[in-house]
Amino acid sequence: MIQLHTSEISFKDLSITHVHKKTLKNSYISVTSEAKVILKTSSKSKIYINDLLRKKESWIRKQLLKQKQNRPIEINLEDEVLLFGEVYSVDTKDAEILRNSLCNLRKPTRENILRCYDNFYKEHAKSYLTKRVEHYSSIMNLKYQELKFKKMKSRWGSCNSLGVITLNTNLLKLRKEQIDYVVVHELSHLVHMNHSKAFHALVETYFTDSLRVRKDIRERRLYSMDALK
Repeated sequence: MIQLHTSEISFKDLSITHVHKKTLKNSYISVTSEAKVILKTSSKSKIYINDLLRKKESWIRKQLLKQKQNRPIEINLEDEVLLFGEVYSVDTKDAEILRNSLCNLRKPTRENILRCYDNFYKEHAKSYLTKRVEHYSSIMNLKYQELKFKKMKSRWGSCNSLGVITLNTNLLKLRKEQIDYVVVHELSHLVHMNHSKAFHALVETYFTDSLRVRKDIRERRLYSMDALK
C-alpha cells in the first residue's frame, strides 16, 4: 500500500499543505479554488522544499491573488442582495419586490428564500436587460426575433440561428459594464454565429475595451445564490 503523509508547513507568510509520496517522480504545486496551496513531493528535505517554494513563490502569490479576486461574493440571505456587482440591503428601493416577497413567505425555508431571490432577478432582468438589448440593437442596427430570460449554470447568454437571444438572469449580479459586454456579444452573433476574428472585431466596434471585460468575466465563476451565505 502506498502511504501518503500530509502535514502543514510554513513558508514566509504562507501556509502550505505538504503531501509526501515516495513514488512521485516529480514535484507538484497547485492552488485550489479555496486559495489553498498544496505541495506534493517525494522528498521530505526541508532544504529541497524551501528551495522549490522560493523558485515558485511568484507564481504561487499570483495564483492566490487571482483566487481571492474571483472568490464569490457572500451575502446574508434575507438581509442583503447582490445587484450590479455590489451588495445592498434588501431595504433599498431597487430591492422592493424582493423585500415584499420575503415578508410574505409563509414558510421561510432556505429553498423558498432562494426562490424569492431567483424570481427577483428574473423580474429585474426583464426590465433592465430588455432596455440594454434594445439600446445596443438600435446602435448596431440589428434585429433579434425574441428575447428570453433564464437562470443558467454554464453560460451568461446565447443566440441561436433563428435570432432568439437568451440571457442569464444572474447577469444582474455582474457590474453594468460586464452586462453590456454580454449584450453586445450576443447581438453580434446575429451577424457571426461563431467567435471568429470578424466576430470579435464587431464586438470591439460597439464595445471598446472588450478584451479586458471579456477576460474579467471569464475569470469569474457564475454567481450562484446556492453558494451565497
